[in-house]
Amino acid sequence: MVVYDQPSRCPYLPDQVARMPMRLPTRSLRRSEFHARLERGDRRQGLFLYRPNCPTCSACVPIRLNVSEYELNRTQQRVLKRGDQTLRVELGPLMADARRVELYNRHKSQRGLETHGPSTEDDYREFLVHTCCESFEIRYFHGDSLIGVAVTDRGTDGLSAVYTFFDPDYSRLSPGVFSILTQLSLCRHWGLDYLYLGLFVEGCAAMRYKAEYLPHERLQDERWVRVEKRG
Repeated sequence: MVVYDQPSRCPYLPDQVARMPMRLPTRSLRRSEFHARLERGDRRQGLFLYRPNCPTCSACVPIRLNVSEYELNRTQQRVLKRGDQTLRVELGPLMADARRVELYNRHKSQRGLETHGPSTEDDYREFLVHTCCESFEIRYFHGDSLIGVAVTDRGTDGLSAVYTFFDPDYSRLSPGVFSILTQLSLCRHWGLDYLYLGLFVEGCAAMRYKAEYLPHERLQDERWVRVEKRG
């Protein structure tokens, strides 16, 4: 059921108009149902699913990694080794508390994404705890301190990286990269074929990093196309 379908300012590219129809499933989706939506390029935000349908732009392209074909480069191997030696990783249900909201706001502020001011715990819960599918947290600890969270969805044969945030004081550990590599490891452990990284937007600096994971696949003209090099 479509609950919102209005033009708005593009969150990724300046001077562009976005149209992202928000659909609310009438019930929680099974893994197979959510998988079908990932295959078509859907993303999840809270209880809603969306897919860009912009009037004058097609820059947003769904991107995923084929787990069996992906090999870590040397830099990623170093990041994974350093993270494994420094951080403790736990899986758990989605939750909202003061520490998570603090980390989320610090992460947004450091990346210049805090356009509407700090989020409240209710904002956080609506965006990152409410869900319409099977979802969980990957929690990253340094000692006993929570320093990052990766909200992750699961379908029949893949995981979807919804949103990852971390303490900017730990940027030296490349926690964003470490989180993607951790999600890849989970896919391998659970025998899943794909890790969905969301939308790749060529002209958006905050999204450009996704193209560095090679090879990857992009959804073009309703077909997933393998990409082996940048450009």
